[in-house]
Amino acid sequence: MKPYVNKALRSPQFLLFFTLALLLILIPVCAPWTAPNDPIENDYENLMILHSGKYPLGTDQIGRCILSRLIWGGRTSLLVVFVVIVFAAAVGIFLGILSGYCGGWIDMLITRFTDIAVAVPETVFVIALVSVLGSSLGHTILAMSLVGWTEYCRVTRALVLSLKQNAYVEEARLGGMNEAQIIFRMILPNVIPYLLVNITQDVGAKLLTLSGLSLLGLASQPPTPEWGYMES
Repeated sequence: MKPYVNKALRSPQFLLFFTLALLLILIPVCAPWTAPNDPIENDYENLMILHSGKYPLGTDQIGRCILSRLIWGGRTSLLVVFVVIVFAAAVGIFLGILSGYCGGWIDMLITRFTDIAVAVPETVFVIALVSVLGSSLGHTILAMSLVGWTEYCRVTRALVLSLKQNAYVEEARLGGMNEAQIIFRMILPNVIPYLLVNITQDVGAKLLTLSGLSLLGLASQPPTPEWGYMES
């Protein structure tokens, strides 16, 4: 298995796509240094031009640099998605471990609560909550976080139910480890690698959700650059 993995990691295709993905993350993150212009500065002498030396991708209808707004907008979007995923994953993993490891009425209560949360469409809930609280990135982060934990909880619970039956967990318990040590030393390290796949897939899904909310005017507000709002 290891030789196959090493060979895959060294393949030209992997290196190419990994480099492109890394650039797509680093360029927005380093926006203060990579953006050629101020993203909210207006140049009324160059309205809606196609391109120039100063504005490589041209300007919008009020003279703002489109390339700079794309870069800064990516930074805003990635920051929001990062905060949402960190919060959702932390809550979901905690509840999933609690449910799967403890079992009994705790498992039943968390499972039923998760089922209720899953029954409500995520986008509908986010739109409704943001509409009530008011349009802002902070409220969008809160709304997306409140519904983003369910998948992590269900996957974690399934993994824990499988892992806690292994012989090494029972041996650790017989060796004198308490429940907290078993969870943090034996269970959690074996759960995280599986969840990394869900986390990477969730980044794209959260970006699409955020873009849709911004397009509806329910996330970032002008003049803050953000990818979804720029599509409107």
